[in-house]
Amino acid sequence: MRGKSKKVVLIGTGMVGMSFAYSALNRNLCDEMVLIDVDKKRAVGEAMDLNHGLAFSGTSMKIYAGDYDECRDADIVVICAGVNQKPGESRLELLKRNAEVFETIVDPVVRSGFSGIFIVATNPVDIMTRITYELSRFEPHRVIGTGTTLDTARLRYLLGEYFRIDPRNVHAYVIGEHGDSEFTPWSQALLATKPISKVLQDNSNKFRQNDLDQISTEVRNAAQKIILAKRATYYGIGMAITRIVRAVLSDEQSVLTVSGRLRGEYGRKNVFLGNPCIIGRNGIDRTIELSLTQDELKALHNSYDILEDSFRQIEL
Repeated sequence: MRGKSKKVVLIGTGMVGMSFAYSALNRNLCDEMVLIDVDKKRAVGEAMDLNHGLAFSGTSMKIYAGDYDECRDADIVVICAGVNQKPGESRLELLKRNAEVFETIVDPVVRSGFSGIFIVATNPVDIMTRITYELSRFEPHRVIGTGTTLDTARLRYLLGEYFRIDPRNVHAYVIGEHGDSEFTPWSQALLATKPISKVLQDNSNKFRQNDLDQISTEVRNAAQKIILAKRATYYGIGMAITRIVRAVLSDEQSVLTVSGRLRGEYGRKNVFLGNPCIIGRNGIDRTIELSLTQDELKALHNSYDILEDSFRQIEL
């Protein structure tokens, strides 16, 4: 962290990027925010629009469009840039095109002298986070993906509704790939300090495992449901990015299910995937290895294999 003034650079001023920027402005997240986009005119316009709301925000945040030189003294670089999938385009083809885009982003950021934390939100986020790590050659704890942070928030919201309890007192996680192979390890889920399995046991006439499995499926399919309704998702992930950035800037040591690099946890290495991690000013201070059941461990290894196979097909 470079002193008392907090500076964040946002790369990519699409809907996700600007949802984050708007959330950051309302939360008074930092002292300085720089917007970078291949469409420089758009970045200038977005900065103007945000600045016009400063008088209502109660903050004196400095917001402006810039270039990659601005990264040199930034605390955090948030990457929301990327290309959209074309009709008929395979997932692998999309990955390869986004890998090429990231080469044009990560290289100039590193050349600027940037020595802070990368936070990646571009999908497929686990693989794009690994690509950022490979291109930057930063220490792995300084490269963070949004992972299953939003999925976990969705899960806690729905469990709060089901059990009629404040979601902030629900301690449950979605882990693995941010995608079709993600899952909820119910063995680790708590309501306050009580295991959910014990809640089910004590209230078998009211709460059922089948209902929880349906909630898990609803979480996994939430993004597609939103996309069908409004073509894209951006508010939730924008707020999730804000939450991660705040944890870094304030050295919170908060537990968030970000995408981080495995270094032997669960018997696996190198792949970036969603898992509870302790986040502070150094990025990922520690990865928490959960005590998974055999079935849950099998599900995590399945996620790992999917992400590893996809990454291996990309030529960097």
